[in-house]
Amino acid sequence: MLTRNLHPSTSAANYHAARRERGFTLLEIMVVVVIIGILGALIVPNIFGQVDKARLSRANQDIRAIESALEMYKIDNFRYPSTDQGLRALIEKPAEAKNWKEGGYIRELSKDPWETDYLYAYPGAHGAQYDLYSLGADGKEGGEGPDTDITNWDRNKK
Repeated sequence: MLTRNLHPSTSAANYHAARRERGFTLLEIMVVVVIIGILGALIVPNIFGQVDKARLSRANQDIRAIESALEMYKIDNFRYPSTDQGLRALIEKPAEAKNWKEGGYIRELSKDPWETDYLYAYPGAHGAQYDLYSLGADGKEGGEGPDTDITNWDRNKK
């Protein structure tokens, strides 16, 4: 006579063991992918917004540091560097600078956060004694958000 093992715990144990070996179902994987997508959609824009803010902040800090160096240059040489001399006059002695400080007025001329040079003009055309600015992320005059121009004349009005 054939006997079957009708013990319920044995068949349940076999079922659970087989289920563990199968892995995840397609539905479970899709739920995880959807959750990751939702989290990414919520978090990534916030991170990129902070990056833009940090770049604008760094550009403002760089302009302040260059302004300080320009003021020290003026104290020693009785005038700001000409537009032709540019900001290089802060790290390399121009021929016309009689009291130029050995070692310069700034360690190095950094580029703006978008890897372009800061722009300088003397005399200034916007109400400041000189114009010192970055054209922002787009490299063009004007713009908003990350494309906004960072200037010494707008900041000095505030």
